[in-house]
Formats: sequence, C-alpha cells, structure tokens
Amino acid sequence: MEERTHPFITYLESKRDDRGALAALRRGLGQTPGTVADMYQYVVPWLPDDAPPWREAAYYLIASLFAYHPKGGGTGNMGDHFARARDPQGDNTAIERRFTALLAAHPDDLDDYLRQAVSFLKAQDVAVHWHQLLSDVMAWGHPERYVQQRWARAFWRRRAPETT
Repeated sequence: MEERTHPFITYLESKRDDRGALAALRRGLGQTPGTVADMYQYVVPWLPDDAPPWREAAYYLIASLFAYHPKGGGTGNMGDHFARARDPQGDNTAIERRFTALLAAHPDDLDDYLRQAVSFLKAQDVAVHWHQLLSDVMAWGHPERYVQQRWARAFWRRRAPETT
C-alpha cells in the first residue's frame, strides 16, 4: 500500500514543540468538532473551502488527538499500534476487547473511541502514524468497512516467532 502524507499532518508535526499551539489544540479533546475557537487558526487554513462536515470533523479530531500525543515515529495503522501495545507474555484480553470496541464504533461515536485509544497508546508509549490515521478516519464510514478490516488484519495477523 502506498504511503500517503497529508500536508495538514506535516503542519501539525511542525508544531510538535510549540507548547502554545498544542495547548490550544488539546482544548478540542472531547468537544464537538469545530466549536473550540482556539483551534481555528491551526485547522481552518487547511480545510478546503467546500469541505464536507465529516472532513472538517476529522481534521479537528485528529488535531486535538495529535496535540494530546504528539510523539513521532508511528508506522502502520491502529491495528499495528495496538499490536505493539500487547504484552507477549501476558493476558491481552482487555486490549483485544478495547480494540474490538474501537473497530465496532459507529462514525458518530468514533471521536470518543479514538480519544480512549490514543490515551491508551500514550500510556503504553506507542507512537501513532498520524498521516494514516487521518486517512482512516475520513474513510471510517465507508460501507465496505475496509479501514476496519485493515486494522483487524494488522492486529490479529500471525507474526513470525522471535528468534533469540
């Protein structure tokens, strides 16, 4: 699959060390997308003039989540991220349950589930691939659910045993 970058995410990454910008963007956590005035200066310039509401919502959501966990270096999708958070020797039932709930999230509730997921990944010190997540969030409601299927494959695929 071709690696896609989004200029908006590249812009957010350039703000990684700007504490003021990150604080303003974090104010959007848990709020209705587009209702936090402090975020406008960072998000609005990147929205197309004819952006549908779902795209605007995705930009505001990703901006607030990025500001909460701006760690760089993430690769793959959320399935890969959750797989990295698993304990190879432990009971991963809770992680699997959390991930399954995320996969089943209705588009209207995705912001809540993603906020919980990013909080979990931050606690586990797992970086998020923000370019991929923005693409995935914008395609979340697709009737074929291809994003959810890719995440599931990444999380549950068989991995080669590690050699010592």
